[in-house]
Amino acid sequence: MNGQPFLKMHGAGNDFVVLDLRAGGEAPGRAAAAAIADRRRGVGCDQVVLITPPSSRQADAGLTFLNADGTESGACGNGTRCVAWLLMEETGLNALSLETQHGVLDCTRDANGRVTVDMGPAKLDWQDIPLAEARDTLHMGIAEGALDDPVGVSMGNPHAVFFVDDVAAIAIETLGPALEHHPLFPERANIGVAAVRDAAHMRLRVWERGAGLTLACGSGACAAVVSAVRRGLTGRKVAVEVDGGELIIEWLEDTGHVLMTGPTAISFSGTLDPALAGRETGV
Repeated sequence: MNGQPFLKMHGAGNDFVVLDLRAGGEAPGRAAAAAIADRRRGVGCDQVVLITPPSSRQADAGLTFLNADGTESGACGNGTRCVAWLLMEETGLNALSLETQHGVLDCTRDANGRVTVDMGPAKLDWQDIPLAEARDTLHMGIAEGALDDPVGVSMGNPHAVFFVDDVAAIAIETLGPALEHHPLFPERANIGVAAVRDAAHMRLRVWERGAGLTLACGSGACAAVVSAVRRGLTGRKVAVEVDGGELIIEWLEDTGHVLMTGPTAISFSGTLDPALAGRETGV
């Protein structure tokens, strides 16, 4: 990572350090990624995003997402949207595909510059989330403090969504870590707390596994809308208010795919000092 250039980007406040490795360069290992993500001693971010050459001809580039604790995440909707915008600016295209652990995701950009990513189908079976044992994913039967009766969804990573009357009344900073590590989730889980305002509006906060409380969680917003539709609480297209802004989520009835639309922004650019994370490499 000697002198590796980076971009700091965010989507609705969900922030990323983006490293472009398409022309070569060292990928940070777990400790190095955690050092980069450290908000006091590093650059600071929710995830480190690596752009790599694609392994499939169906994609324009590959993406790897590393959480703030250095662990790998299977999906990151806002990170995908940020890189999609970056590559669209580079190529002049308004549509491209990015390869992730979750599959090849199609991205488009509208006339207002907002980027939409097709997050693929929501997975609802207990094995797909995954859970440690067979459960009804519409009512998973776990609780912690003021939170109980979550819905389970996989959007390429595990989510448990709790519906409440008032999101502000929930101490998610305390309850989130305990639920993230609940024995029902062998791969841990993202914990969403959602309040439905009407059929087209929702308030959401998410405790992300490996990252903690974030200003926005794209896959979490997708999971919350899918969960709300399954419970009969909203329509299929919902404006989701997160701490950092708003995301538009639509769960398509014909394909089961989930579309996420929202803003992207570049905060600043720089070069990583090798002393930041030593010379550990290899994701």
